[in-house]
Amino acid sequence: MVDGDVPCWFLEKIKNCRCCAGIMLQLPLIVVNCKAYEACVGEGAVRIAQVCERVARLTKANIAVAVETSDIYHVNMAVRIPVLAQHVDAEEPGAHTGAVLPESVRDAGAVGTLLNHSEKKLAPPVLSKSVERAKKAGLLTIVCAATPSEAKRIAALNPDIIAIEPPELIGGSVSVSTAKPELVTATTRAIKDIPILCGAGIRTRQDVAKAVQLGVKGVLVSSGVALAKNPEQVLKDFALAIVG
Repeated sequence: MVDGDVPCWFLEKIKNCRCCAGIMLQLPLIVVNCKAYEACVGEGAVRIAQVCERVARLTKANIAVAVETSDIYHVNMAVRIPVLAQHVDAEEPGAHTGAVLPESVRDAGAVGTLLNHSEKKLAPPVLSKSVERAKKAGLLTIVCAATPSEAKRIAALNPDIIAIEPPELIGGSVSVSTAKPELVTATTRAIKDIPILCGAGIRTRQDVAKAVQLGVKGVLVSSGVALAKNPEQVLKDFALAIVG
């Protein structure tokens, strides 16, 4: 997945880098998306990432954390689990004020990026270019889909992972694995060559266990961990459901 256009210094760096995607981002996987919650930016992002790291060490689960662009470097320096960007843009380097370049998040320490989250939806041509740009920079891509049909269209872009997340359930109290299990199974049955995660409303160990039973390779979670009174205990429950 590392393109010939990636700088030689970066290729050398990732051979032994603690956050190398090829070494650290393994399945089954829990991705904790910090979004822009007040408790999960700046020092809060570091605290959540450290919670993720402690749980990963304790349970032997594979856990990654997705943080705001401005937090990637500091979080990456504070933990030894994979750090992801929440989004990158499709623009090439140049006169694009405010653009989030894949090369920038890579150099800050991200091993991959989320794309097409329902809160950051991309038009199909833009998504295609964004996946291409991320891959060119050597980033793993986790692309979100709202429906099985969208997931199938996204599969044609050959991302590394697809996450099925019905937007109407995101942030709610009922998980996709309980409310709409048919969406999960339709996706896992239709797409065999790309790992599938699921998200939206996942808040309990039972939600995660049910998702695994439906055939996914992990979960994408956010408020269920980030806004929990005891995020470490919640994440530990999730991890134990994943590792059995």
